[in-house]
Amino acid sequence: MKFNYATLENCHTAEGIVLLIDVLRAFSTSAYAFSRGAKEILLVSGVEEAITLKAQIPNAKAMGEVGGLPPEGFDFGNSPTRILEQDLTGITLIQRTGAGTQGAVRSVHAEVMMATSFVVAQATINYVLRLQPDEITFVITGGMNNDEDVACAEFLEKQFTGQEVEAESFAQRVYAARDALEHMSEHPQFPKSDLDYCSRINAFDFAMPIWRKNGHLIMQAVKT
Repeated sequence: MKFNYATLENCHTAEGIVLLIDVLRAFSTSAYAFSRGAKEILLVSGVEEAITLKAQIPNAKAMGEVGGLPPEGFDFGNSPTRILEQDLTGITLIQRTGAGTQGAVRSVHAEVMMATSFVVAQATINYVLRLQPDEITFVITGGMNNDEDVACAEFLEKQFTGQEVEAESFAQRVYAARDALEHMSEHPQFPKSDLDYCSRINAFDFAMPIWRKNGHLIMQAVKT
């Protein structure tokens, strides 16, 4: 099995199976949103697009960030801690972030696209292995300097190839990552508990495939 690594700058060339990684925090927050009952998540690039879709879709709310903080008109930010406080049963979420959702929008040639983080790692592996892939591309949406995303990709690669993995060492890289520093000031949108939630390997038994439908990118939780 061949593995490729891409970033937002070149993910538009990625084909076949593309795993979009955003550990801190977009695709961890997405998973926790599904755990709170969200029906589906539409991924978008822009703030205005998110607000427009929210107005057009019944029972929809906007979730995400610009510079880590929820923009005006958004219902929720990008925090697993905060999203766990919500009952999202039956809600369609429109998600916009600076890294994760941008990767989805830009990966225009992907045949299979999945949102990925530590919390859905094994479920993602189970889903992909059923497709019997020869090649997988990891999109490190925060860039190669975002070690928590690189760590998740390396963890997945080792699991795909049957190597022994010391899970705790990978989880610790979330706490040591550059973006983790923002969670040390106890800002309400950057709670320290987010680091714990985002480093919980295999917290959920569902994968998060993304489909193109009617011009939208729609993510759903699929148990594996």
